[in-house]
Amino acid sequence: MTDFRAIVIEQDAEAGRIVAHTAEVRRVTDAFLMPGDVTIAVEYSDLNFKDALAIAGRPGVARTSPLIPGIDLVGVVEESADERWVPGDRVVLNGDGIGESHHGGLAERARVRGDALVRVPEVLSSAQAAAVGTAGFTAMLSVLALERNGLDPQVVADAGSSVLVTGAAGGVGSVAVAVLAKLGYPVTASTGRPEEQADYLTDLGATTIIDRAELSDPGKPLQRQRWAGVVDAVGSHTLANALAQTTYGGTVAACGLAQGPELPATVMPFILRGVTLAGINSVEAPIALRETAWRRLAVDLDTESLAAMTAFIPLAETIAAAEELLAGKLRGRTVVEVRA
Repeated sequence: MTDFRAIVIEQDAEAGRIVAHTAEVRRVTDAFLMPGDVTIAVEYSDLNFKDALAIAGRPGVARTSPLIPGIDLVGVVEESADERWVPGDRVVLNGDGIGESHHGGLAERARVRGDALVRVPEVLSSAQAAAVGTAGFTAMLSVLALERNGLDPQVVADAGSSVLVTGAAGGVGSVAVAVLAKLGYPVTASTGRPEEQADYLTDLGATTIIDRAELSDPGKPLQRQRWAGVVDAVGSHTLANALAQTTYGGTVAACGLAQGPELPATVMPFILRGVTLAGINSVEAPIALRETAWRRLAVDLDTESLAAMTAFIPLAETIAAAEELLAGKLRGRTVVEVRA
């Protein structure tokens, strides 16, 4: 029986509160894996905010114990009972419950559902696909939502407006800035450290940088119209202010809750300005949407921009990196080379 390395977290909870928690790299065997119809030799995973929460023992992510975290994986099919996949296929999986209720990608092997796998586009390497990860996948789903509601780069530019990206230096935000810029949109990037992140975000394609403090405090229900569209990874007052500042007929894609899950807003932006709030759920995205998003990422995400936002770490450094991510010390994308 094959043995391999994995990050394993174990925790005990009482009344919804975690009372004991461990996270460590250990060797396990195939017997440790959960049921699934495709077995994958994992090459890369990555570190997302949700992964960091699980590794650090924060509540709300890990739904079973023990658990291999990691909501993303990229690798090569070794065994398959799903006729769509054969040994040697290069695949990517984002979400679908891995790293939450099913063992995830922070291991050298995985056994998962074939239904949620997507073939890695030929133009992308496995490392690049991991750098995209759930963050990039979510960013692309957000852009698709803006497009479905009629957002057009030429119209936005001609109107002297822009698309706002909040949490712009994070994983979702970095990819959103790069994709929107390549598509021709003027992009306003909101970040908590504008003096440190301005060059980084400008290099990704942002045309304007603002301090997140402009959006993070309580504001009026309707404010000066500024944004033709918004990709928001922050939630709470930031999302409420973004809605209040979106121009007539604009769309806000809500894909995160770094500031909080509450929405202290009114219906006035929706009724008086016809603003659309589009929720983005990358975990349960149907396969057709997954494939569309990955096809678009292969075309609309500049690989040089992707490289500029990506750092690589070995599996053994992931637990420490999770604490750094939660402390706001990491930016962009962190790829885990699980076999390094």
